[in-house]
Amino acid sequence: MSVLALILVLGSALLHATWNWLAKRATGGLLFVWVFSALSTLIYLPVIVLTILALRPHIGTVEIALLLGSSTLHIGYFFLLNRGYQVGDLSLVYPLSRGTGPVLAALGAVALFGERPSSLAFVGIALVTSGVFILTGDVRALRRNGALTAVVYGLLTGLVIAMYTLWDKLIVSGLLLPPLLLIWVSSLTRTITLAPYALRHRSTIISLWRRYRKEALGIAVLDTLSYILFLVALTFSPVSYLSPARQISILLGAFLGVKMLAESDARRRFIAAGVMLLGLVALALG
Repeated sequence: MSVLALILVLGSALLHATWNWLAKRATGGLLFVWVFSALSTLIYLPVIVLTILALRPHIGTVEIALLLGSSTLHIGYFFLLNRGYQVGDLSLVYPLSRGTGPVLAALGAVALFGERPSSLAFVGIALVTSGVFILTGDVRALRRNGALTAVVYGLLTGLVIAMYTLWDKLIVSGLLLPPLLLIWVSSLTRTITLAPYALRHRSTIISLWRRYRKEALGIAVLDTLSYILFLVALTFSPVSYLSPARQISILLGAFLGVKMLAESDARRRFIAAGVMLLGLVALALG
């Protein structure tokens, strides 16, 4: 992994953890997803117009189909993530989703793209996986604490993360489409798809805007910017290294959940995040 790729991924991780903290504070469900998706579409519209005029990417039937497929996966991601935040802690759901996603993505990259991580990289994957098990703990205790549902949503979110990581890798490195175009089309598709639902709940939309406009604006900017940095890195670096390395954000997510949102079970969650960090270091060195 090059120094430039590592810088891009670490910046992406910082922005990603921050917008997830904002999302947990709002926990507005799909209506809130529509609000920040619409904002992101409008905010980045001038930039996407300039990008298309400057780069003139080829957009044919195959490109459109893959872009719509990516958008569908991202809709599923936001739905599962927001449901997880509605029923569980940030310091539980966020590390789970960000920990399982890259492991599955790295294994998928080996199977689909023929990438060959080193032995050290596989040690890193094992450490990240161990951190996930430490984080979840005893399933019976999770059931008693009412956290099992949150764990399920976290794991399902991780599965979708792996799917869209591999899918988007193909788009930006195989078809050479600009990363900004990919993420903007995703925001636009979410806005259009959820528009009928949002129109039926206009009063709730107004209420969400009044209460969480700062959070919505923050997510609208940071979500897109975070993923752009990651996709740019993907254009010249292997997904089996970059996807796990980006998950250093789990440390930030655990910190924000425990310290800023006063979530419980801090010691075990920080230990789990630390084990995952060791895995990320191994992956980066590998």
